[in-house]
Amino acid sequence: MTQPIPQSPRTEPVLTGVRNFRDVGGLPTTDGRRVKSGRLFRSGHLAHATETDAEFLRSLGLHTVFDFRNGADKALEGPDVELPGVRNVGIPLSDPAAGGEFWKMVREGDLAQLRELLGGGKGAARMSRSYREMIRTRTAEHSRVLHALAEDSVPALMHCAAGKDRAGLSIAVTLLALGVEREAIVADYLESNAPHNRYRVRRASGTPEARHPEAMELLAPLFDARAPYLTTAFATIDEEWGGVERYFAEGLGLTPETLGRLRDRLLD
Repeated sequence: MTQPIPQSPRTEPVLTGVRNFRDVGGLPTTDGRRVKSGRLFRSGHLAHATETDAEFLRSLGLHTVFDFRNGADKALEGPDVELPGVRNVGIPLSDPAAGGEFWKMVREGDLAQLRELLGGGKGAARMSRSYREMIRTRTAEHSRVLHALAEDSVPALMHCAAGKDRAGLSIAVTLLALGVEREAIVADYLESNAPHNRYRVRRASGTPEARHPEAMELLAPLFDARAPYLTTAFATIDEEWGGVERYFAEGLGLTPETLGRLRDRLLD
């Protein structure tokens, strides 16, 4: 019998300068186990963490912070705050050159340009494509993360800029490796839509048109967590590798022994 998925929202601290923070502990696996609390966390970037935020993060006893931002993200937001004794591992999961002009248009384009760029479902289609491509092309990066977690990198925090896409997909891959039910993975992913979790949309212009309701509607697919994005990733695994077993064995090079260590570290 399927175990009930924990109800949202789970009790989490309210951090002032860090968006979208949560512990993924408690999520159920298909064999009746659950992810341990205090072992695996996710969030947006830590660049704007206040001293109180940093004090809380230090209290988690983190071993490793995985930062999936690229150089352009760090130039825009800044480096993470330093957490003494915590290893910070940068593993970019997107190429700024591939989307630089696109994101410049998102920040600076007028309403007509946004209609051309994102209208008619183009924004949502782009997001689904990006999830598909991250699964197909970032196998080495996801392999590196899972091997690290299996060896010595727990407790761990994974983040990107908003904590939704690159971190969200990396968390999803990790949870799949643990045997977490797909419905539970999607439910956790969708928590990024909660008002206190959402990434603040940045527009370069201060004119009324920059935040016109239609502009915000056109931008929404880029900043929403939508179930079809994540299910596209799952479908890509099934289409490319025939299921999660071959994806982890052939795509990510995970042996049964490594998967066993990963589950021992992260499951009750």
